[in-house]
Amino acid sequence: MTNPIELYFWPTPNGWKISIALEEMGLPYELKAVNIGKGEQFAPSFLAISPNNRMPAIIDPDGPGGAPISVFESGAILQYLGRKSGQFYPTDERARIKVDEWLIWQVANLGPMAGQASHFINYAPKIVDDAALIEYGRARYVNELNRLCGVAERQLGESEYLAGEYSIADMASWPWLRIAHKLGQGFDDFPKLKAWVDRIYERPAVQRALKAGDELRQKQDLSKDQVRDMAKNLFGQTSASVNAAKSNQS
Repeated sequence: MTNPIELYFWPTPNGWKISIALEEMGLPYELKAVNIGKGEQFAPSFLAISPNNRMPAIIDPDGPGGAPISVFESGAILQYLGRKSGQFYPTDERARIKVDEWLIWQVANLGPMAGQASHFINYAPKIVDDAALIEYGRARYVNELNRLCGVAERQLGESEYLAGEYSIADMASWPWLRIAHKLGQGFDDFPKLKAWVDRIYERPAVQRALKAGDELRQKQDLSKDQVRDMAKNLFGQTSASVNAAKSNQS
């Protein structure tokens, strides 16, 4: 019997990328919660498998040669799982390059820009009192996310999924694009993108993945002080502050 993969996870778009892949591929896994709002990503045990102190990360007890292996960074994890399972990551080189292009588009462009848009829409107003200081960043990243939605819209006019057939590239992009309407975008402007979002949402594996870790993140009304405390763990870290946090959790 295959040992379950340990998924170090918090219910965010980046975490759902991997739970979706594991569900789609039928690989057994076990959730290991990493509460990023409380700073658990700085624990030495987690830094040992994710030196960038970001989730998701995995440990596969049945790695290459039968030995355990840890993998960090969502793009690397998706490629690893695709190779391991032989699913959603083609072996034909031309087809694989197409998947890699759109996977890297997500990790280098869509994810960072959507994350910054979310920061200036959802967090900055609660931690910065001067609205004028927020507006430039909000407009910068909302507009860039709009451009990226246009890129996806054009591509989805050419094929049903980003790289032709449903693949790890879609699994990477979908958790961020499904919330584009909450990040300053209008789905009416991107009908093909909206159809793609809806099409993937209906997949049973995606439904199961979204329920993974439901109990971890309950909606709550946080005070400004609570948001500011959380922000210390999520934003503005430096090398020195990460080292200090690691020492505090040793």
